[in-house]
Amino acid sequence: MYRTKTPILLFHPLAVHIRHLHKENSKVVITRIDKILIANRGEIACRISRTAKLLGIRTVAVYSEVDKNALHVEQADEAYCIGPAPSSQSYLRQDKIISIAKKSKCQAIHPGYGFLSENTEFAELCQKENIIFIGPPASAIHSMGIKNTSKNIMMEAGVPVIAGYHGEDQSNKTLIQEAKKIGFPLMIKAVRGGGGKGMRIISKESEFVEGLESARTESIKAFGDSTVLLEQYICDPRHIEVQVFADKHGNVVHMFERDCSVQRRHQKIIEEAPAPGISANLRSNLGMTAVQAAKAVGYVGAGTVEFIMDRDQNKFYFMEMNTRLQVEHPITEAITGLDLVEWQLRVAAGNELPLTQSNINHRGHAFEARIYAENPKKDFLPGAGKLSYLRTPKITSDAIRVETGVREKDEVSIHYDPMIAKLAIWGKDREEALAVLRSKLNEYNIAGLDTNIEFLKSLCSHPDFRQGQVHTGFIDEHYEKLFPKLQIPSEVAAQAALALILYEDTQSLRSSLATNDPLSPFATEIGFRLNHSLTSTYSFNVCDSKIKVEVKYIEPEVYTMRINEIGQWRKVSGILKKKEDTLELCAEIDETITRSKVHKIRDKLYLFTKDCGWQFNISRMKFDDSVDNDTKSDPSKALSPMPGCIDKLFVAKGDVVKNGDPLLVINAMKMEHIIRASTNGRVDNILCSIGDNVPKDKVLIQLAASTGSTDVKNQETKISN
Repeated sequence: MYRTKTPILLFHPLAVHIRHLHKENSKVVITRIDKILIANRGEIACRISRTAKLLGIRTVAVYSEVDKNALHVEQADEAYCIGPAPSSQSYLRQDKIISIAKKSKCQAIHPGYGFLSENTEFAELCQKENIIFIGPPASAIHSMGIKNTSKNIMMEAGVPVIAGYHGEDQSNKTLIQEAKKIGFPLMIKAVRGGGGKGMRIISKESEFVEGLESARTESIKAFGDSTVLLEQYICDPRHIEVQVFADKHGNVVHMFERDCSVQRRHQKIIEEAPAPGISANLRSNLGMTAVQAAKAVGYVGAGTVEFIMDRDQNKFYFMEMNTRLQVEHPITEAITGLDLVEWQLRVAAGNELPLTQSNINHRGHAFEARIYAENPKKDFLPGAGKLSYLRTPKITSDAIRVETGVREKDEVSIHYDPMIAKLAIWGKDREEALAVLRSKLNEYNIAGLDTNIEFLKSLCSHPDFRQGQVHTGFIDEHYEKLFPKLQIPSEVAAQAALALILYEDTQSLRSSLATNDPLSPFATEIGFRLNHSLTSTYSFNVCDSKIKVEVKYIEPEVYTMRINEIGQWRKVSGILKKKEDTLELCAEIDETITRSKVHKIRDKLYLFTKDCGWQFNISRMKFDDSVDNDTKSDPSKALSPMPGCIDKLFVAKGDVVKNGDPLLVINAMKMEHIIRASTNGRVDNILCSIGDNVPKDKVLIQLAASTGSTDVKNQETKISN
C-alpha cells in the first residue's frame, strides 16, 4: 500500500502533518491496492479518480451506453461499457461490475455514493470474490440500511431516537393505530429509503392512507421493499450530521458536524460546516454520540450519522446512518484539511486511521452549493438537456473547489440525478465563506437548460440565512422573498438589445445583404441596418414579462434606446468581443460602462451580468411548431412537465374525470409525478402508452371540452430524490 507523510490537500490552505500509526501484534492484513474499479459515474467518479491518481493508483471506469463520452470515462486509465442507459441495466448490474473488476485485475471496488454503495448483497459478493469493497462491512450496511433495525440498535446503545413505530406488522390497521398514538403531523419513511424516496409528511389523519400507499409504491420500485416506519414529525427542525471514520483495528473518530437543513423535496441543496450556532459543548456531544453509534454496529470506513435537532431546545435525535461517502464530504475536507477518499483507501487496505481524535481539528467555515438542472419556480422540477454553454468560476485559490462530471455540450440525462456540479467554498469564518460563495455563484454561467443558480444566490443573500437561522422549512417559510417578482432594469434590457444587434452583425450578415427572407426571425433587423433612418423594435419575453426596446441608429455602433415606450431615450454604444472562450459585451449606457457575458441559442439570448443571469426569449415572426402557448394553457390537454417515462395510466378512453383526478404517472430523474386533470371532462384521446419515453410538453391525454372549473394546477410532484 502507498505511504504518505501528509494528507493530500484538495482544498485547505493549511498542511496537516500526520504519522502512519501501527499497532503492535495487529492481526489485520495490510493489502497493497494499486488498481481500483470505480462503480459509479459523474462527479463522484471523477472525485475518486483524482485522489487515486495522486496516490499512484490506477483506475477503471464503467459506463452506460449514454455515458460513453462522459468525463469520468475520459479521466480513467481504462473504461468498460456496462449496459444500456437505465441504471437497472448498467450501474446496478452487480454481476457485470464484478466481472469487469476481475477481468481488469482490480484489487478493490469503490462504489461512490448512490447505486450500489449501500447494497448489502454487493458488499457480500465482493467479499466472496476476494475483492475489497471500499466501504463498511455488509453487516453494518444491513443494520443501518434498514431504518427500523437501525433505530432499535441505537436505542439499545443509548443513542437518543425520535418517538415512532418501527414494528414488523405492516397492516394498514396497525399502522393507522400507531399513527394515532404518535399524533399528527408524522412522517412515513421507507425502511430502506434514502434521498427522500419513500418519504411522506402526513399533516392529518385523512391523508394517511393515500400517503402510505404512495410511499409503499415508491419504496418497492426504488428498493424492492415496501416496509415503512412511522415517526413523530418535528416541525422545522435542523438537520445535523456528523462525519465518522473507523478502521479495522477498532479506532473510531468523528470529523465534526455539517448542517444540511436547507432542503427541497427532502433533498439537501446547500450544506455548511461547522453548523452555525452550535456551542462547543453541543458539538462535543454530537461527535461522541456519532462515534457511539458507529461502534454499536462495528463500523469500518467513512460514514455519516444523521440527527434531527429541535432548534428551540437543541435536543438531537438519531435519524439514520449513511454507510458511504456523502455528497457533501468536501466541506468536511475543507475545515479539517484531510482527504476522505485517501482515508477510505487506507482503511480498505487494512491500515489504521492516520490520526487520533485529539489530532483532528477544524478551522474556518465551508459551504457547498449543489447546482442542479431544475426549475426552482416550478417546485424545483428537474430537467434534462444539453449544456449548450457552461462557464465555471475561476479557481483563484485552494479555498475554491468545483466538483463536476460534465463539460460544455454534455447532456444532463433523464436517466440519472440532475446534479450538474458542487461548488464548495472555504473561508476564515462564516461571513467570509458566504461572501465568496455568492461571488463565485455569479461566475457560474449555464445556458441551454434551467438551473437553480439564481435561486442559490437569492438564498445566500437572505438575511436569516446570512445569520445562520436555518431549518428544514426555510424555503417554505421565506418563499416570497426567495422567489421575488423580478423587474428587469432598463439598463439590462438595453444591453440585451445591443447584444442582439452586435451578435447578429457577426452571424447573420455573412449571408448576402440583398437577401431579406421574410421567414427569417431577423429579417426586420437586417432591413433596419440597411436603412438607418428607421426605428427598429426588439421584443423579448423575460421574467414572465414582455419587454419592447425601440432602437434608433445614430452612427456606427451608437444608438439611442427607449424601453416599453416610456421614459427618456438613452444613448447606448458598445462592442462585442471574444475574451478567451467567451463573448463579452462591453456596453456604455449614458456614460456608464458595464461588462457582461453573452450567449445566444436559436431564439434565446443569455446575458450574464455581474450579479444576475438573464434569459431573453426573442419574439419571432416565424411560426414555431414545437409547443403552442395556447396548448400549454389549455386545461383540456395534459402535458408532460418534463422528459420522462410513462409509468402508469389511471384512465381509459371514454372515462369521465373531475378536476384534480389523477390521469397518469410519469417517472424521470428519480422523481415520480402524478399528472392530474385540470378540468372536468371526458377522456377523448390517450396519446401515450406505459413505457413510452416522452419529451417535455408533449400532449399525453386529451379531454373533451368541459364547462368545469379550470383553476387547478396541471401536475403535482409526488416523490422526490
